[in-house]
Amino acid sequence: MPSVISWPDLRWCCYSIGKLLMILAAIMLIPLMIDGVVPYLSGGTVQGQNWQAFGAAALATGAIGGAMFLAFRTSHQYRFGLREGFLLTVLTWIIFCAFSALPLTWSDARLSYTDGFFEAMSGLTTTGATVMVGLDHESHGVLLWRSLLHWIGGIGIIVISVMILPELRVGGMQLFRAEFSDKSDKIRPRAAEVTMEILSVYSLLTLLCAVLLTIAGMPLFDSVCHAMGILATGGFSTKDASIGYFNNPAVEWISTIFMFLGGLTFTLMAQAMWHRKFKPLLRDEQIRWYCLYIVGFTLVITLWQIADNGRDILGALRSSAFVVVSIGTTAGYVAENYPNWGTLPVAAVLILFFLGGCTGSTAGAIKVFRLCVLGAFAKWQLRSLVHPHRVLLPTYNGRPLSDEIVRSVISFVAFYLLAFAMLGIAVSAFNVDLITAFTSVAQALGNVGHGLGPIVGPSGNFASLPDGAKWLLACAMLLGRLELLTVLVLFSPTFWRG
Repeated sequence: MPSVISWPDLRWCCYSIGKLLMILAAIMLIPLMIDGVVPYLSGGTVQGQNWQAFGAAALATGAIGGAMFLAFRTSHQYRFGLREGFLLTVLTWIIFCAFSALPLTWSDARLSYTDGFFEAMSGLTTTGATVMVGLDHESHGVLLWRSLLHWIGGIGIIVISVMILPELRVGGMQLFRAEFSDKSDKIRPRAAEVTMEILSVYSLLTLLCAVLLTIAGMPLFDSVCHAMGILATGGFSTKDASIGYFNNPAVEWISTIFMFLGGLTFTLMAQAMWHRKFKPLLRDEQIRWYCLYIVGFTLVITLWQIADNGRDILGALRSSAFVVVSIGTTAGYVAENYPNWGTLPVAAVLILFFLGGCTGSTAGAIKVFRLCVLGAFAKWQLRSLVHPHRVLLPTYNGRPLSDEIVRSVISFVAFYLLAFAMLGIAVSAFNVDLITAFTSVAQALGNVGHGLGPIVGPSGNFASLPDGAKWLLACAMLLGRLELLTVLVLFSPTFWRG
């Protein structure tokens, strides 16, 4: 008997995306006012046509979003299950990038649609890889739009990783479904409450970062833009030289601290802030290992700089901490051209491309909790070899890990490394050298922001890469940001057959 095909409920996905597009259109009005209204009200002259580009993009985005909302609005209850969750998550990110690219292609930046989509994908996935040059002379509206994409993408991925991915059982994220297991009949109110708590922490930290950067000597506009990118661990700057442009030790230390906070679990920070529950934050295993590897890499590179480069202790510590936290949290901001420090710092940075921060943070890459699970599994395997008759189980935070979670983590890491290899080969097929190709893919999957080498390294960008390579890297950014399996499952015939 042939199997019955049950398609996902596309109507609910279209209805939800329509509402989100209308919100995106409203956000586009902010840079429109910055480029068009603010100079006029302050008695200045409006430079360029960027405000018109944002107006046209907002009109197109709002019209299409409104049409989708009205076309698929109904009084009947839509079906929303796992398949609809997968589909909505992926489609939202792709469609948001498609419309977010419009202001960049229609503005005075004059990016091609390929470059605009690459830049928008880099912004919303909080990657920070850029194809734009001459940022020092770009309009405030365009610069603010890039930073807003970071900030929107950052809070978006936190909510997805806390609310959606655990339910979709992606990459071991089901380990964190226990957050809601105590009140199954109140999932929606609890989810809404947690989301608002996370948003408040995210917003307050962004505001505090902007204030401190301004006090440290950074101009107000630059402070706001960098604060949004720092908390989102994004990497977009208002200057071609990134944080290094300001040549300010206080700015570097403030950026380091808030990038570090961006790599922590926001649910635990929200519990500590609003419910005075500090023990979960202090006792969480992945946070302990996150702090440990940040400190360890910082000390190693600091000692290297003192011994090999003859730098003073405070200068070496500041620059080393900045690089380790920036790459480890996948923020990708640059204060110095660290490849000039020698081979060991570059090797350390290459490892950091794959580590990332904690789950429930804005950081990308493999993430610390998966490395904790793999470590627990490896430890269990070794103990089982020595004591084959003892009943031993791998644990995380003192709790036994189920076979489902271990298999999910192992499969995620396997897919991650396989995607790295295959995409690296695919990018190199466009006549891109191996260092550029594979470090570009490593940073794209990890949402880091820059690779290694003279082309895409800390002092370069991705503008000179072929268009085909840029599309592949945009796909890699999406895969890395949405935990690979969320996207790859859509290519399974079983998914569409139900």
